[in-house]
Amino acid sequence: MNKAKELLEKYKTGSCTPEEILLLQKWFHHLHEDEVSELTDADLRKAQNELRQKMTSLTGKSSEVILWPRIISAAAIIIIISVGTLFYLNNIKKSNTTHAISEVKNDISPGGNIATLTLADGRKISLTDAKNGQLAEQSGIKIHKTADGQLVYTISNSDNSSQSLSYNIIETPPGGQYQVNLPDGSKVWLNSASSLRYPVRFSGNERRVEISGEAYFEVAHNNRMPFRVTNASQTVEVLGTHFNIMAYPDETSTNTTLLEGSVRVIKENKSKIISPGQQTRVMNGNIDVVSVDVNEATAWKDGFFMFKNEEIQSIMRQISRWYNLEVEYQGNIPEKVFGGKISRSRNVSDVLEVLESTGSIHFKIIPGDSLGRERRIIVMP
Repeated sequence: MNKAKELLEKYKTGSCTPEEILLLQKWFHHLHEDEVSELTDADLRKAQNELRQKMTSLTGKSSEVILWPRIISAAAIIIIISVGTLFYLNNIKKSNTTHAISEVKNDISPGGNIATLTLADGRKISLTDAKNGQLAEQSGIKIHKTADGQLVYTISNSDNSSQSLSYNIIETPPGGQYQVNLPDGSKVWLNSASSLRYPVRFSGNERRVEISGEAYFEVAHNNRMPFRVTNASQTVEVLGTHFNIMAYPDETSTNTTLLEGSVRVIKENKSKIISPGQQTRVMNGNIDVVSVDVNEATAWKDGFFMFKNEEIQSIMRQISRWYNLEVEYQGNIPEKVFGGKISRSRNVSDVLEVLESTGSIHFKIIPGDSLGRERRIIVMP
C-alpha cells in the first residue's frame, strides 16, 4: 500500500514513467478482486458520489465521462482510500442492482471468425463450418482455410494468359470477422457486417477490390500495379501501405486512416493525399483531413473497443454490430462523451457494465426468444 500511495502521488503530479503507469493500472485492476467487501450500499454510494464530484472539480469538465474512474485520477482514488472503499470500487458488487446486465441468463457472447465465401461460379462456402485445409481451386488459384481463422489464396499455376477475370466475395455478418490473404500477398481484415469483392487473380495494370463496412489493409508493394479500394463513397489508391477504411452506411462519414506510407483518397473530381497519423472523412461530397490516434481506428482489428470522446450513439453502433443485436433508446439520453478501452472478447454485459459504472447511462438486455423476437439493448439515462 505504501508503494501504491507513492505511485499515486507521482501520478497526481504527472511524474510517473510509462512503466509506473502500467504497473499502477495493473495493480488497480487486480487489487483484491476476489475479496468480499463488508461496506454497506450507503457507504458505497457515498464513496462513488465523492469520486465523481472530485473528478469534476479536478478536470473542470462534467460532460466527458471516462470509463475507468478508478485509475484516471490519483487524487480521486486517494479519497476513496481514505474512506476505506477502494476494495469495493475495484470490484463493484452486483447482488442488489436492478439492472439486467448483471443477470447471466440475459448475457450475449461476443462475435468471432464467422464469414461466407461466394466463389466465382456462385457456390457459397460457410467458413465457420468448413474444415481447415483446401476449400477450392479456381483460375489457377488454391484457396485454403487455416486453423486461426484466415482465408489464404496461393497461386498454383503461374500461366494466367488464358484465364478470364473472375471474382470472389467474402462477407461477414453482424457478429463476424475474418482475414483474407490475397494472391499478391496483400492482407485484409474484415470487421463485422462487412464484405470484400476481389478478383481471384490480379491482372492488367491495377489491383482493384470493392468493400462495404470496415476493413484493415496491409497492401503488398507493387509499383507496376496500383492497389485501389472502392466503395459507394470514394476510391482509395495506394502502391503499398497499411490503412483502415470505415464505410458503414449508418455512419455519418467514410473514414480512411493511414498507418504507413501514403494513400490518395478520391471523391469524384476531388482528391487528397494523406500521411501516417492522418484520416480523411468523406461526407456531403467533401474530403476533410484530420490528425487522429491510429490506434483508436484499428483497435477492433486487435480485439478491442477503443473510444475517445465518443457519444453513446456511436459506441452503441459498434456494440450492435459486434454482438449482433438491436439498440433502443428510452428517455432523455445525456449528451456526454466517453473514453476508454475494453476487450471485444468480453460478453456484452461486461462492456455495458464498464459504461454503466460512470453513472451517466444505464442498460437493459433483452436476449430474444424462440419466436424470432430480436435481442436488443435498451439504453436509458
